[in-house]
Amino acid sequence: MGILTWIIFGLIAGAIAKLIMPGTQGGGWLMTIILGIVGAFVGGFIGSFLGWGTTDSFDFRSMLLAVGGALVVLWVYGMATKKS
Repeated sequence: MGILTWIIFGLIAGAIAKLIMPGTQGGGWLMTIILGIVGAFVGGFIGSFLGWGTTDSFDFRSMLLAVGGALVVLWVYGMATKKS
């Protein structure tokens, strides 16, 4: 259930991250959702590593980790694809 939970979190986290960090990252909503899923995994991994939660629960703290991870991944993607 952990992976499925983080995919669902990622879908939601990607949408929330795009609302929090609008801009010209490129790729549109589909890329943002994919980055949100990746960010949810990143947030879940970091949260589990720090002992803040597990990847198999669905609660507010887990959602914050997913959104935080999505914001980080979205920011990194924006910096990597930024035109100079």
